[in-house]
Amino acid sequence: MTAALPDTYSVRPPAKDDADAVFALVAEYNTSVVGFADYTLDDAVDELTEPGFEPETDGWLVFDGDRLVGYGSVFGTGDRHVIDMDAVTPDPVVEAYLLEQITRRAREIGAAYGQQAVKLDTGVYRADTGRHARLSAAGYEVGTTFHRMRIDHNGPVPEPELPPRVTIRRGTPDEQSQRTANEVLNTAFIGQFGFTELLFDQWQAAHDAQSTFDWSGMTVLELDGKAVAMREYTEAFVEDENCGYIARLAVLEEARGLGLAKFLLRDQFALDAAAGRTGTLLHVDTNNPTPALGLYLSVGMTESMVIDAMRRTVEV
Repeated sequence: MTAALPDTYSVRPPAKDDADAVFALVAEYNTSVVGFADYTLDDAVDELTEPGFEPETDGWLVFDGDRLVGYGSVFGTGDRHVIDMDAVTPDPVVEAYLLEQITRRAREIGAAYGQQAVKLDTGVYRADTGRHARLSAAGYEVGTTFHRMRIDHNGPVPEPELPPRVTIRRGTPDEQSQRTANEVLNTAFIGQFGFTELLFDQWQAAHDAQSTFDWSGMTVLELDGKAVAMREYTEAFVEDENCGYIARLAVLEEARGLGLAKFLLRDQFALDAAAGRTGTLLHVDTNNPTPALGLYLSVGMTESMVIDAMRRTVEV
């Protein structure tokens, strides 16, 4: 069954100049669900200009006259067996149309990469019961759940002591150090929900284009001279919440249990507090093959939001 839009509606691909309108749409929708925007103009610009995103084929803006009423996109990395998607609109009719376009495009991408099937992933606030129900009816299921964890800083936070035999490398300003961080991340994240190996060139380009990231925010730990852990810090939540954000925290299996992750967390807390941030945020997969949730709770973080990762497998 084909989802049809009203005759007065129009559809076109997005462009960077549409960032203000996309921001307004997403912020209004999120506020209706969780009470605040949880999205910034920088987020919109980054999405529309991310290296590898092809707006002509992978993005849709739906208008009622001059008013933007829907925004959809797909984005994949690596071999494209997993594709991230988003469909934002308060109108179920527009949502059905966007989901149809997203599914069609996912099949095309999968075929181009020789896949027999692709997995479409999207995040849905646990509080958004209406969208949960509509996506479930469209064939999506909850694959895992992410908790947004937070710790507040009400004053100076002491710097942690570096574990024995460990050297810290703050910042990855050159290609070799960036490749090292990328390799640690790819190795440590094998088996995590929705994770696709991040090929270096695309990973590097995506970080270079991200407005809230700087390579000085990438930290690598070495154990006896070998890189075994990394932390990626961004300012994605500074504008709206004045919080630092740990986008990635990875420790190789051989180095787990030595306190490296706990050190990286407490080190970032101290840095954020010294910078005047009111807190530090991160997201954790509750089905993580490592006991990550317990780790974050043990250093004083608490859950501030629940986001379900919903997935649909689409046969190509």
